Amino acid sequence: MADIASLGDLRGKRVLVRSDLNVPLDGLTITDDGRIKASLPTIQALRQAGARVVVMAHLGRPKGAPDPAFSLKPVASRLGELLGIDVAFARDTVGDSARTVVAGLDDGQVALLENVRFNAGETSKDDQERGKFADQLAQLGDAFVSDGFGVVHRKQASVYDIATRLPSAMGQLVATEIGVLKQLTEDPERPYVVVLGGSKVSDKLAVIDNLIEKADRLLIGGGMVFTFLAAQGYSVGTSLLEADQVQTCRDYLARAQDKGVELLLPTDITVAPEFNADAPASVVAASRIPADQMGLDIGPDSALAFAEAIRSAKTVFWNGPMGVFEFPSFAAGTKQVAQALTEVSGLSVVGGGDSAAAVRQLGFADEQFGHISTGGGASLEYLEGKRLPGIDVLS
Repeated sequence: MADIASLGDLRGKRVLVRSDLNVPLDGLTITDDGRIKASLPTIQALRQAGARVVVMAHLGRPKGAPDPAFSLKPVASRLGELLGIDVAFARDTVGDSARTVVAGLDDGQVALLENVRFNAGETSKDDQERGKFADQLAQLGDAFVSDGFGVVHRKQASVYDIATRLPSAMGQLVATEIGVLKQLTEDPERPYVVVLGGSKVSDKLAVIDNLIEKADRLLIGGGMVFTFLAAQGYSVGTSLLEADQVQTCRDYLARAQDKGVELLLPTDITVAPEFNADAPASVVAASRIPADQMGLDIGPDSALAFAEAIRSAKTVFWNGPMGVFEFPSFAAGTKQVAQALTEVSGLSVVGGGDSAAAVRQLGFADEQFGHISTGGGASLEYLEGKRLPGIDVLS
């Protein structure tokens, strides 16, 4: 698949880069700039090649029209700080401001367009409407570099259609992400442990279905565990439960046994009477959750068992927290899993999304892990065996 070098001499060329700068904001304050930092190597490489870099990105889910709450202006400021230069900011995506800003760039300079999702054509299901927006974007550039891994599973104008209109290549971030995912799916070093958490089992059905054929051990935590416990015939109190998925979980338990894959469930659960940071926490056996209590984290014995299983692995993929890590009383399971990943002698991969947010919030540094993905949804779809439109279009 083509990399930046395949685009030839870029000096003086306008290069459109699709980055993933969808960072969490508290008002105008960026609370986690991990995705901005991950976008820097490709932007820097293009600057060093003498390109005039035009960055495209989205933030949040605006309704196809400008919304000040989702403006990328704070991101432009932070991107400039990290690059150590002024980043020009276009107040629109393909209008007068964008054209003026792009025309004013010199070799090695960088501009950021306003949120591409302010244009309804970006996410339209109509090929013609999406294509029209892609045509307008293409007029701003001479080449396209896809570097927003968090969106490559989307068939959107600035991800997919633009690549059919300009000479295109894969950026360093996307190349790294795909390389890591291939290690996880094609020939992982064993033992291979997959740790899955998060709230809903329905969000992870396809990835469980695919990885149950590939992993040596599957560790299940988070809110999704209660549907598995119900599948074993246990009462789960007021915990999150997807009753329509109980039989599916029962089938997975049987399949894992048939395949010789260890599917490890918690033996104890940290519970509370309500979903509240200050609710009194207690630990109960996973098979004996009281009717008036809800599980908010895996228990300490389970956290130790999970950590031991992780540390013994040569390849680990983790997606989804073990509990409500935002509440200190229910963060211990997630923290212990994260700590164990830092001690793996082989490849440890944090699968983006809430897992990436959790490790940073709990005080871990990105460098402590083999790889932290910038795209939770894209990672999961790849591991499910799905095609990623933003990658396929580059082939």
